[in-house]
Amino acid sequence: MENVAIIGASMTQFGQRDGWVLDLLSEAGTACLDDAGVSPDAIDHLYVSNMASGEFEGQTGIMNAIAHDLAAMPAYTARIDQTSSSGGAGVKHAWQSVASGASDMTLLVGAEKMTHRTTPEATDVIASITHPVEYKHGVTLPSFAGLTARLYLDTYDAPRESLGKVAVKNHKHGVHNPHAQFQKEVDLDTVLESPIVADPLRLYDFCPITDGSAALMFCPESVAKEYTDDYVLVPGVGGATDTHVVHERADPTTMRGVVESSRIAYDMADMGPDDIDVAELHDMFTILEFLQSEDLGFFEKGEGWKAIEEGRTEMGGDMPINPSGGLKSKGHPLGASGVAQVYEIYEQLMGEAGKRQVGDADTGLACNVGGFGNCVITTLMEAN
Repeated sequence: MENVAIIGASMTQFGQRDGWVLDLLSEAGTACLDDAGVSPDAIDHLYVSNMASGEFEGQTGIMNAIAHDLAAMPAYTARIDQTSSSGGAGVKHAWQSVASGASDMTLLVGAEKMTHRTTPEATDVIASITHPVEYKHGVTLPSFAGLTARLYLDTYDAPRESLGKVAVKNHKHGVHNPHAQFQKEVDLDTVLESPIVADPLRLYDFCPITDGSAALMFCPESVAKEYTDDYVLVPGVGGATDTHVVHERADPTTMRGVVESSRIAYDMADMGPDDIDVAELHDMFTILEFLQSEDLGFFEKGEGWKAIEEGRTEMGGDMPINPSGGLKSKGHPLGASGVAQVYEIYEQLMGEAGKRQVGDADTGLACNVGGFGNCVITTLMEAN
């Protein structure tokens, strides 16, 4: 099996966009082709990561439409839906297509168009991720986040302020991301005094509803060398699934999908948590940054909150997390988020992240979570 490389990447502006999902896909796809220096007719496989184009705007068949719009025919196309981890799942499918030898050039584009719907409408589409038994009782992902946050704070004697500091940190990082939806800092008092959504979590503990797209170009390392001397390798990708019904888990503060997907990726890449220089985690809610950082092995169980208090996860810390601003500041267009996480790690390892560059990063990790840990993709990357 040949090494899989990424030779091009792009990301659109995240936020409220005028265009529809196909416009966003075309924008990111075209930019990625240009960045990689690849002709559309060289694409063998074209994957589209998207959770709910049908539900949000009544648009299906987007994988075929974007192949037409990018002049990528007759490339094989498929739409990848794995709820809010659709982007990460797309990365896994694109990686597999190259690693298996089935494709010498695979384009992945992830996108979601959400802001044209009201908050209740968008929330209802997202809530469809939950188990039907939970959904009929009105249980939503914010409900799970609030309950889990309370359990975590009580179990590990963590101060409520520590969750607020995750939001403060990620907004601070997002100031330096020109693609982020929110490019402004917030102070701790603002976070702690914002309206309650799911106690103890408040408005600033949650990511926004977002439009946006991102794209990546995958190929074998031997092909990469024909295009460029500068590329990033993907030595490990792991995927795993946890119980669909959250209350069936032995410990809701442990995300088994994160534990298992990272174990697979670490083993595949012959790496461990101590080898990672920078990480992009799925902070749809602030509590998820603690849970993932622990279940990925960066910190001991119950000590993720101490890392934020000690400044370890900030740019300049020993384990920088979400230099992009994370979903919290950057935004969360469902199908694009996992792709944008890998875009950020690509930029970091290429040394092209500008003011948010964490230093001479040689390795990176992206963890994309579906639902409340129902399905997870962990991707490991390294500079060539």
